[in-house]
Amino acid sequence: MQQPILGSKLVGAPARRSWFSRLAPSLALPLVLVLMLTAVPSPSLAASGGRIGGGSFRSAPSMPRSYGGGGGSYRGGYGGGYGGGGIGFPFLIPLFGFGGGGLFGFLILMAVVGVIANALRGGGGGGQALPAGMRGGDLAYGPPADGPVTIAQLQVGLLASARELQDDLRRMAASADTGSSSGLQQVLQDTTLALLRHPDLWVYAGSEQGEVPFASAESTFNRLSMGERSKLEREVTSNVAGRRQQDTTVQAGDSDATSDFIAITLLVASRRRLRLPAVGSSDQLNQALQQLGSVAADDLLALEVIWQPDGVGEVLSTAELLTAYPQLQHL
Repeated sequence: MQQPILGSKLVGAPARRSWFSRLAPSLALPLVLVLMLTAVPSPSLAASGGRIGGGSFRSAPSMPRSYGGGGGSYRGGYGGGYGGGGIGFPFLIPLFGFGGGGLFGFLILMAVVGVIANALRGGGGGGQALPAGMRGGDLAYGPPADGPVTIAQLQVGLLASARELQDDLRRMAASADTGSSSGLQQVLQDTTLALLRHPDLWVYAGSEQGEVPFASAESTFNRLSMGERSKLEREVTSNVAGRRQQDTTVQAGDSDATSDFIAITLLVASRRRLRLPAVGSSDQLNQALQQLGSVAADDLLALEVIWQPDGVGEVLSTAELLTAYPQLQHL
């Protein structure tokens, strides 16, 4: 009497999974649209600015893979979780608060939703076939690392009397090697050090971060970069991927105002997992800057340093600062 019942359950379970797999992708788009309407702020054009950055998501070195008995899952430096189009725990982190709010959190979540939808559309498949002659648990070096990539954003609002910092950024833009990982790491280290040297000028700060699959890291980083760049009226000073540009229609320089602000954004994509503190105090900002500055060149996939204002006579008022950077917290 019990055998038919057990058989019925075994037959019904795959059917339910198949129904869910078909339904979930169709729900992903409405979810993304709702989040777009509620989470994406309108850009605020305040002043011109400068930009230093670059990187490559195509030159990641091979990373070890661990293959288990039923198909492998990635278990490199990030602790595993992604293999062959499946979805692992690290990619669910942004869904539960690590992605932050606003445009940053929306784009991180959109990348994760896309991976989940693709995994379910493909049956949620588990990993890769075990190479011939390889036993479960053996390591193999495959194509570029496809483990999770941490994308972190740190924004600081400083009193506009930090003129030396603006000068430092312009000098970096004039001489930095942004076409290599070591050059970008030097820019990141120099920028964090310059900020650490001016703790008396820190007024506002905010940090956001999330983990996305390697396959969607570049597009997510680029969208976040475009969101930050859209807050500038124009880019006066620029050094990106080895290409230096200067807007000759606007002279770079400082204003005489001392009661307004300078906003600096650090956007980092790292193969090493980052856990920036939720910046709400000077001590936490110090910790976040030191952690970002310690990212090694081999782990640094991409970097953007964006600041405003940069034109002579331009200022960033308190209202403009908090409108353009709504995630900032007063220190």
